[in-house]
Amino acid sequence: MTIRSTAGGRGSSRPSLHRRRERAVWWLLAPAGLVMLTVAVAPIAFLIYTSFTDYNQRSLFTGAYNAVGLQQYTRLLSDSEFWFALVRSVVFTAAMVAGSVAAGAAVAQLMTRLATGMRTVVTVVMVLAWAMPTVASSLVWKWLFQPGYGVVNWLLEQTGLFGDMTNTDWAHDPHLAYTAIWLLVVWQAVPFIALTLYAALTQMPLELHEAARLDGASEWRVWWAITVPFLRPTLLLVTLMSVIWDFNIFNQIWLVSAGGPDSATTTLGVFAYKAAFVGFEIGRGAALSVITTALLVTLTAFYIRSLLRSGEDL
Repeated sequence: MTIRSTAGGRGSSRPSLHRRRERAVWWLLAPAGLVMLTVAVAPIAFLIYTSFTDYNQRSLFTGAYNAVGLQQYTRLLSDSEFWFALVRSVVFTAAMVAGSVAAGAAVAQLMTRLATGMRTVVTVVMVLAWAMPTVASSLVWKWLFQPGYGVVNWLLEQTGLFGDMTNTDWAHDPHLAYTAIWLLVVWQAVPFIALTLYAALTQMPLELHEAARLDGASEWRVWWAITVPFLRPTLLLVTLMSVIWDFNIFNQIWLVSAGGPDSATTTLGVFAYKAAFVGFEIGRGAALSVITTALLVTLTAFYIRSLLRSGEDL
């Protein structure tokens, strides 16, 4: 009888201990949950609510606005400028992500061939470049491409390949504006991608490369057949993060070209800013933001699913 009662007491104390531990976990998570609720969930809920109203400049002073249902969304979907901005965003994002990931992967691979001292120098330089605020780097970048005294124009003129580039205004030519912004975004993104991929490469077993070389595989074949499959989860992760960052870029475009010339570089982010803070159609800008968020959530879900599948395959 004593043994049974003791066993029963132990058994009954275990669920109680488990419940106390669960409550402790929830209490520890509560502060972070409240912060997330305040700074993320509440603004998103207000954004969605605002997208169903005609909130505008008058509403900022009087607080008066009307619920308009899906009117903001129907206006956007019937606006050709919205579709042009969406196409620009998708194409430009694809170009920026492709350039960033390709350059980052190349730099990461080169870092594996450097000596320790030089690799440290390269790492510090990339960290400093990545830490540069986007506003400051965008303003400096715009200065580099200025007509008359821009350093880039002077260097291109010295080569003699493009003729007289002294007075070329990159921001007033659609192709040149996209080129300047693309170079800026890729330059800003390469440090993070390169360091992340290099960290993954350091965990790769060297025996795989040695075995492939003994079998007569070329360096390109070794990289494509062994290195890329090993890096697939990390590549998916940096690609997903690059898509989210590049699809939402605003500072670089606005500070370099302000969405011009003639709205040629107006992506969804710039279009939403102009609608909400230039035209003060805040309800319309909110609807644009909701659509952008929905697109990114859909794309993120696709990439996360691919990431999980690749992890299961490994």
